[in-house]
Amino acid sequence: MQVQPLSRLSAHLLVGLGALLMLAPFYFMFVFATHSRTEIFSLPPPLFFGDDFVTNLAVLTDKLPFWRNLGMSLYVALASTLLTLLFCSMGGYAFAMFEFRHKNALFALVMATMLLPSFMNMIPTFMIMDLLGWIDQPRALYIPGAASAFGIFLMRQSVAAAVPRDLIEAARMDGCSEFGIYWRIVLPLLKPALGTLGLITFIASWNNFIGPLVVMRSPEMYTLPLALRSLQSPVNTEWGALMAASAIATLPLLLLFMVSSRQLISGLTAGAVK
Repeated sequence: MQVQPLSRLSAHLLVGLGALLMLAPFYFMFVFATHSRTEIFSLPPPLFFGDDFVTNLAVLTDKLPFWRNLGMSLYVALASTLLTLLFCSMGGYAFAMFEFRHKNALFALVMATMLLPSFMNMIPTFMIMDLLGWIDQPRALYIPGAASAFGIFLMRQSVAAAVPRDLIEAARMDGCSEFGIYWRIVLPLLKPALGTLGLITFIASWNNFIGPLVVMRSPEMYTLPLALRSLQSPVNTEWGALMAASAIATLPLLLLFMVSSRQLISGLTAGAVK
């Protein structure tokens, strides 16, 4: 009779230990953001918060247009998220509810793009953006990936599971337009999946480093990952300022995940259990 409580306690201890190990880098990042470079590399390293956050922030804003970079990251992430939700939900709805020639072949072609490594797109992306005159423009970061294969797949599966065909046919018989059906009937039924896709897209865009590295040139147009990389130097890196910038860049993602983690899990598991 004592085995079950002990097993439960062991499981809780194991999960708690794993959580502490995963949270330790975040804790030290926030701690180091409040210390100078000398203190960060002292032995033993500081374990508690210091008094140099304002100094580190001043160094950061002196070396980078940091607040503009933060605004650029927010603009690109929001634009990427909204466009992805729009186009992927349209594509998923079309593949799930419409019948047209070569439908399965087209869907297979879309899915096949997920097999390509992302680095293979770097040179073609740069050539296309250069041809369009979008180098050093934020639209080069959110328009090319607005209709992702993963997003279309997730929306197709969600539409097939959550939207009854009889409801669509009834709306058509009542004279509702196709866009009206999509906007008034389909989208409200897809809220869990839309929330999941939106969260994944926002995080991916916020953390995107390769995309800005390929197409951005001026420091004023850098997003946060590229701006943080530009702070690093082989000789004289201001680690306190870098940790302060990393902490500020991480805060929105932590808050977003804490608010929407339940939405993320429910969206990913929707349709898994009948």
